[in-house]
Amino acid sequence: MELNDEIIINAPKERVYAALNDPEILKDCIPGCEELIKHSDTELEAKVVLKIGPVKARFSGDVVLDQSGAPDAFSLSGRGNGGAAGHAKGGADVTLTADGDTTVLRYEAKAEIGGKLAQLGSRLVQSTAKKLAAKFFKSFAEVVDETVSA
Repeated sequence: MELNDEIIINAPKERVYAALNDPEILKDCIPGCEELIKHSDTELEAKVVLKIGPVKARFSGDVVLDQSGAPDAFSLSGRGNGGAAGHAKGGADVTLTADGDTTVLRYEAKAEIGGKLAQLGSRLVQSTAKKLAAKFFKSFAEVVDETVSA
């Protein structure tokens, strides 16, 4: 499964990059996120509850960041386990481009799923993933915009 999109955020690139590295902001924006622990600048642990079609599960996972292209770009990879519901692994490449007082955030993400989730059908999983991504970025843009305006 692949997802990609472009979002315009009303904040300078440095602020957007800092927010993408702030576990409290991320926790508030990730749909269903119960816990997000930053173990280091490049390692995070998350606990997220998701409902995809008839399957609701609590996922525990680890995320590793590659910040070698910061603040213009970074990538992340992770894997999560939802017990009987299944598992997922994937990654994303994110680029940030300054455009005046705004920032254009582009991402390309790939994910593989297994277990009950894989049995639901790729259309349902893909549409749910798109909705979750859209919800995350809408919340993220609002939070970053509020902190810039404040």
